[in-house]
Amino acid sequence: MTDWTPDTLDSGKPRYQAIADAIAGDIRSGRLADGMRLPPQRRLAAALGIDFTTVSRAYAEAQARGHVESHVGRGTFVKGRVATDRPDPSRGAEADLSMNMPPEPQDPELRRRMQEGLGHVSANLIDLLRYQGATGSKRDRLAASRWLSMRGMVPALECVAVTPGAHATMAAILSILTRPGDTVLCEAVTYPGIRNVAGRFRLNLIGIEMDADGILPEALEAAIRAHGPKALYLNPTLQNPTTLTMPEARRLEVAAVLRRHALMLIEDDAYGFIPIRTPPPIALSAPELTWHIGGLAKCIGAGLRLAFTIAPTPRCAHDLAQAIRALSVMPSPLSMALVTQWIEDGTADGIRRFVRAESAARQALAGEVLSNMRYRGAENAFNIWLDLPEGVGRADVVARMARRQIGLMPSDAFTVLGRPGEQLRVCLGGPATRETLGENLHALANALTPNSFMG
Repeated sequence: MTDWTPDTLDSGKPRYQAIADAIAGDIRSGRLADGMRLPPQRRLAAALGIDFTTVSRAYAEAQARGHVESHVGRGTFVKGRVATDRPDPSRGAEADLSMNMPPEPQDPELRRRMQEGLGHVSANLIDLLRYQGATGSKRDRLAASRWLSMRGMVPALECVAVTPGAHATMAAILSILTRPGDTVLCEAVTYPGIRNVAGRFRLNLIGIEMDADGILPEALEAAIRAHGPKALYLNPTLQNPTTLTMPEARRLEVAAVLRRHALMLIEDDAYGFIPIRTPPPIALSAPELTWHIGGLAKCIGAGLRLAFTIAPTPRCAHDLAQAIRALSVMPSPLSMALVTQWIEDGTADGIRRFVRAESAARQALAGEVLSNMRYRGAENAFNIWLDLPEGVGRADVVARMARRQIGLMPSDAFTVLGRPGEQLRVCLGGPATRETLGENLHALANALTPNSFMG
């Protein structure tokens, strides 16, 4: 098909990218089949009324994505779908089911778009293998700002940082705010990561009493007066593990307490991008005190090891860059480039929407299978917080379910204030299909029957 021309170049992208996109699109639609020859570069340039070098660059881009191959003296030919990229089964075997993972996209079209993003990134592969800035390029930070705007955040660009995952970001922030022996506050039942980081830095982690809406403002006030903490850590939306979401009124009360005492907040907004509607981040009520971490592990993918972080001030952002440089050197340029591409072309939002729909379906499935059990869940949470029946021990249930493809974690890992109760975090996401999840939830229901422990 040496007379091929793209239907349109009005995508808003540079023309060379638009031509490469058109080649990819016509391969998908079948208009361009494997082995077809594309027009010579000068002929296509003349047909489109554009410069020869633009077409040359477009063909190079399409080749970098794996859609065409060029042969000197013969021309450029369509490769069609790349058949040499076969999954490595050993990669899937490494999944850590104890982590609270999002469900994984199965839709072929969405997965194809994700893979196509890698083609864009590969065009700059050598550049991305170099050392780069500690908190992302301007383009990456602009993409981060665009993503954060979905949570109502409109930060100054000099306060935005692309950081190497929420966990590493918390460590970097605490390295700025604290010294060994200092106190940090958190929820009474909280994310295990903050416990690990605090232990590593030899910090005193003190839990704040909670009700169904989150930490109690009066308990926070009392703890500040009693302990003189350096910071408060909160995971206020779809909190891990309880799945509760702090309502707006409670967030405003907490912000008022923080402002009265000028106490810094580390707001872990890992799940805030997933529901259609969530209360505004606390950062909007106390921006000068809040380190807001918009992690990508839950809404796009944990393997990226990236977060979009807003520092309270430009000076704080500078300190964060120095801390990241000391602890992690930089976030992965490859991951940054891929996420930026996905945000710009809409793939990231497609992943987020899939996670939203699939997590709701899995919560509904858990509701059907465990209808006789007491637990807390939320429409878009990746887990439930399960109260075990009387006479059933959490350690016994975990042991009995050890060979199952479902992540269970006992309350001991999350409890900061008081004694751990007979509760389990039950993860609903990860690599398991919905069908496999259903089978494992039925097995869990059987394991929760007190009679099943009688031998």
